[in-house]
Amino acid sequence: MKKQDDKLRILHIWNTAGVGSVIAKFMDSFYPTESQVVMRKSFDKFGFTTTGEVWDCGSTVFCLKAFLKARKFDVLHIHGVDKIIPYIRTCYGNKPIILHYHGTDIRDRWREKEHLWFKANKVFYSTEDVWTYDYPNAGEYLPNPIDTDLFFPDGDIERVANSALSFRYGADEVARQFAKANELSLILHDRENSPIPYVELRRFLCQFEYYIDAKYVGHSLSKTALEALACGCKVISKFGNIITRLPEDHKPHNVAQRIWQIYNELGISKDIINEYGHAEKENDLLTVEVRSEIV
Repeated sequence: MKKQDDKLRILHIWNTAGVGSVIAKFMDSFYPTESQVVMRKSFDKFGFTTTGEVWDCGSTVFCLKAFLKARKFDVLHIHGVDKIIPYIRTCYGNKPIILHYHGTDIRDRWREKEHLWFKANKVFYSTEDVWTYDYPNAGEYLPNPIDTDLFFPDGDIERVANSALSFRYGADEVARQFAKANELSLILHDRENSPIPYVELRRFLCQFEYYIDAKYVGHSLSKTALEALACGCKVISKFGNIITRLPEDHKPHNVAQRIWQIYNELGISKDIINEYGHAEKENDLLTVEVRSEIV
């Protein structure tokens, strides 16, 4: 697919729920890629960006910095912030773009956003329920990868029997009902007002036997529920069923493998990347108007 002594350079712009960081980390572990992630500090309250750079700046400065940085990369993997795609196309011609949606950024909005996602070389979505009959082939479901280096059962932490955790997202009563039905002692944690740093979340989850995924929309498990499974917790879904193992398709090597397959299917390689358009002068970028509401 590429020269053996060279690496495919990938830039992840934005980092919804830390998915960009996980993909970057494991792609670079399993394949000849060199990935970077850029994110705005004000949108990374929990510290999801475990791999990459967090910029303390406003929207306009973030966009300009990302555009300038993008000129050195072969592939741009954009997470949710689809409004920047027309600007990327103006700056870089046909540089390969992967657009990655994560739920509410595309659910019931495929028609509204067609002029944006249509410009990407490939569209992923991370929750199966966003698929639509109107645009059945617009994108491909890509399961959220879970960082199994960060989330795993911890034998040094005592797990309290019959204990359950649920984060407070407006579904407290549902969580209480599930806890009562399963005879569990429930802890409701207000993650917004009492944030748990992402790198410390494993130690918190490992204290509980169950995680109740009460609020999550659609049919998929939330990323937190998947992380709880990786930590050895049992998960009670919003439908009341109990899941005990992290599904294979959410393990990072499987997600990385599918992304690498996509690169092959799209013909993205160092041998052909030079055929794509590149902006050679920084002034080329600065002629594009960047509106502050983009990200």
